[in-house]
Amino acid sequence: MPELSWRHHTLIQSLLSRGPLREDQFHLLFKQITGKTPDNDQQVFNSYLLTINKALSFAQFELRGCRNQYDGRVYYGLVNNVSDDQSKLGTKYSVPQIALFKAIVEAIAQDSSAQGGISNISALNLQLENQLGDTGSQSQVIPAAFKNFSKSHKEKTIAELAQDKWLDCTPDGFVNLGVRSFLDLRSWFRSNDVPSCEVCNEAGVKAELCSTEVCTVRVHQYCLKKMLSNKKSKKACPGCGTRWQSTTSNIEPKEEEDEPDTRTQDQPSSHKRKKSRLNVDIDLGPNEDSTAEASQPPPTRRTTRSSARQR
Repeated sequence: MPELSWRHHTLIQSLLSRGPLREDQFHLLFKQITGKTPDNDQQVFNSYLLTINKALSFAQFELRGCRNQYDGRVYYGLVNNVSDDQSKLGTKYSVPQIALFKAIVEAIAQDSSAQGGISNISALNLQLENQLGDTGSQSQVIPAAFKNFSKSHKEKTIAELAQDKWLDCTPDGFVNLGVRSFLDLRSWFRSNDVPSCEVCNEAGVKAELCSTEVCTVRVHQYCLKKMLSNKKSKKACPGCGTRWQSTTSNIEPKEEEDEPDTRTQDQPSSHKRKKSRLNVDIDLGPNEDSTAEASQPPPTRRTTRSSARQR
């Protein structure tokens, strides 16, 4: 196990106590602790992250960077790479609350229009019994905790999940995924039926769709802006070749080549993954993030869609 200095410990403790930080905030924190700036001392910055992840890997934790698909910004946070019964004991959420979160994630991930969210009314009307397993069984007994979980309980849970950055509630009445979900569920997105962005190959939860009805290509808004601003780009759909009609151009992320790579050496790269049955296994902890188990990679399956909505 690599030896960590007080500077490494301070970086880890800061993420544990504050939760996910925007890249500029994390870079400022790094500068205050080490006296180095990531922009000018990139090798030093990468060395710190690698050392931290080698040490955290023994406890199956990871310092990870991801891009928030709603604002295009990069965030850093700590995630738990294990989802088991023991880790579930550390959560502050009840079983019905976790079931509600799982139901919301599924509803957002299954949206073929890639809006990245569902209405607050839809979230409150989600049936938690679907999270019990085999809903086709006539003899299935619904726990009393689920029966007594009212809409007011759901409202409080959604507000609490938003406060903890698992979800994000918008002023126009939509429930989106929070930055902790993007950090924590990366491997789950890859292993389940969530189409990838054609440009960066990350899950296209919030993305723009090709205007061609039978084409299933989707591209993140920040990836699309980069693609359309490239003089060498054909400014056409990578799948069907149709000229891309952008509907939004208001996201202006910091100029970066790729999403920050804070993976440990034994983690899989972000190439396309095989899709499997949608089945979320999520733990929600008070001070640490958790993630679904990693899956094996292959090509993305294409299907047709009937309509595309954007907001």
